[in-house]
Amino acid sequence: MSKGSQEALKNATTSRANFSGRGRSKGAAGYVNPNDVTGNYDFVKRSGDAQSISPPEGGFTKIKIGAAWDNVYIEESKLFGLIKTKKKANIDLDLGCLYELHDGTRGAIQAFGELYGYLKKAPYIRLSGDERTGDSEGDDEFMIINGKKWSEIKRILVYVYIYEGALDWAQAKPQIQIRVPKEPPIVVTLSAHMKELGLCVIAELENVRNGIVVTNYTEYFPGHDEMDRAYGFGLEWDDGEKSPA
Repeated sequence: MSKGSQEALKNATTSRANFSGRGRSKGAAGYVNPNDVTGNYDFVKRSGDAQSISPPEGGFTKIKIGAAWDNVYIEESKLFGLIKTKKKANIDLDLGCLYELHDGTRGAIQAFGELYGYLKKAPYIRLSGDERTGDSEGDDEFMIINGKKWSEIKRILVYVYIYEGALDWAQAKPQIQIRVPKEPPIVVTLSAHMKELGLCVIAELENVRNGIVVTNYTEYFPGHDEMDRAYGFGLEWDDGEKSPA
């Protein structure tokens, strides 16, 4: 990793970073209910389970990694409990990844620190940005991989992290959706929930003979540094403050 990349990464966050206060949680616009599905999806629901995608003739063109989560509502009581109302919880979830290329280059992609990545040059991964605007159509957040350069990528570790709101993964139910043209979307869902920790590694995309193997990890960590050490990327992390979108 270059010196410039190292300096940028030092501006990235652990889970102790302060939320900027500009936005609110995304909703269910891109969320696929794993218990009520009529579409053509391949679900990877349990930790350790995997699903593979064979490379098409001529290789991949575009690989999309979308993150979505369910609407989260909390119940409030008024007038000594006589009136109960529900309102949307203020939870901000962000999508990120750690990547490793076949040449040994390693780094991170996430909104914090403005580590959005690049499509036409290494690491050939680009983040859509930090969604803070409320419900909208399509994915809540997503990353695009330059499929023509997939042969240069070794592995991608996909995670989401909570910046604001209760650490209740069971309510938010985040999921990762991997979409490749002419293939059924692969949806990776959490197999367990842990309230105390604010970062969850959901899945890994591994390059196996230039195909894609998607594995459900569902593993929780207190911050980015602890996640990094567990998966052996060897990056340097420092505290900071989340940048505006």
